[in-house]
Amino acid sequence: MSIRTVISSNKKISGASAARHGAVLIREAIAERGRANIIVATGASQFEMLQTLVGEELPWNRVTVFHLDEYVGLPITHPASFRQYLWERFHRLLPNPPNQFHYINGESDPEAECDRLAALITGHPIDVCFAGIGENGHLAFNDPPADFQTSRPYLVVNLDEACRRQQLGEGWFSSLDAVPRQAISMSIRQILKSRSIILTVPDLRKAEAVRNTLERPISPDVPASILQTHVGTTLYLDPPSASLLK
Repeated sequence: MSIRTVISSNKKISGASAARHGAVLIREAIAERGRANIIVATGASQFEMLQTLVGEELPWNRVTVFHLDEYVGLPITHPASFRQYLWERFHRLLPNPPNQFHYINGESDPEAECDRLAALITGHPIDVCFAGIGENGHLAFNDPPADFQTSRPYLVVNLDEACRRQQLGEGWFSSLDAVPRQAISMSIRQILKSRSIILTVPDLRKAEAVRNTLERPISPDVPASILQTHVGTTLYLDPPSASLLK
């Protein structure tokens, strides 16, 4: 098995291509079952993809949306809140409301929130997971060494320093100390249950993670490498993020 890789001339085209691919898959799911279930991610890597996805002509009232990850203890009013990100860059821009949008709330009782989300997603097989890959190779907030075994759909995870420095470097926080040390993340095994996984991974700072994901043996030390086992994964790159590939 191998991850299908698409390299575009720049990250705007790459993100748009990923969105259009996902839109086709959403339409196919709705044609097949009358509805679709998707996962959406956040971060700087998803800007261009989401910008195109919200403009696609889709019957959003037949789409149920799940949220990939969120910080523990961060209020929705914080500029780095992923709930705020998804509302501002995706949810509020849709031409009509989705059937349901299941945000992650990590503010009060994260373990109870994991249980709540698990009960919801168990009844909604995922058609398309839109995601990225972290600079440390993480998938969602499953930092290395990732748990490949847990069957829990969502779990509370500890964020390693490389992950936290990435969040600081992207400008979401004013200092490293301000970056939360825990998050609620969709688990690796839950992500792998998705029928299709569309990864949008631009920028030079992701080049090493991309190479490790595609060319290194599957290992919890490179969490995204597990996608080598998934038959429906497509990785959208720009020239800088693909620059270390053989």
